[in-house]
Order: sequence, then C-alpha cells, then structure tokens
Amino acid sequence: MFTPKVQNEQTDLLMKALLSLTSMEEAYRFCEDVLTVQELKSITQRLEVAILLKHRVTYQEIAKTTGASTATISRVNRSLLYGADGYTFVLRQIDPENDARSPAGISAE
Repeated sequence: MFTPKVQNEQTDLLMKALLSLTSMEEAYRFCEDVLTVQELKSITQRLEVAILLKHRVTYQEIAKTTGASTATISRVNRSLLYGADGYTFVLRQIDPENDARSPAGISAE
C-alpha cells in the first residue's frame, strides 16, 4: 500500500479537488486559479521531460528541446526510477500506447 510523504487534511482536500475535475475546461479553470503561470509551465515541462525520458531520449536532447535544466531532468528521472510511480501511472492513463511510439520531432539515441 502506498503511503504519501505528505498527507494531511489539506493535501487530502487538494487530491479530492483534483479528482472532482471532469473535463479539460474544468482542469484549465482550476489550474489557472490555483497555480501561477510559471508553476503551470514548470509542471508541464516536467511531464514533457518524463515522456521523453520514457522514450530514452538523451539529457542533452531533452534540455535542447524543452529548455529544462539538467537538474530538472535528473530530478524527473529520479522520480521515474525511484519515486511513487506517479509519472508512470499518469503517462499510461493519458497515452496507453506511450511506450510504443516516439514523440514527434525527437529521436531516441
């Protein structure tokens, strides 16, 4: 059974709020109200980095393509390897065929 590193009434409320969203529009509305533009860009970039890492794209190519620092790429990679499997679960949910395809414009080395 998974035990979150940070769990309390406030984080439970946030997780319930995320689970309550039922459309892309609702998700955008919630994110615009809760996150700064920079926070949203950072989260988006990390997800993009995770996708590219899953496709075995090199750190150098990921940095060039996404603008992410090698520290960010390394942090995402550490989460993919040793984390709570959150990225892996989400990537399977949003694109079940993720492992079978390469991202557009990127060549794995």
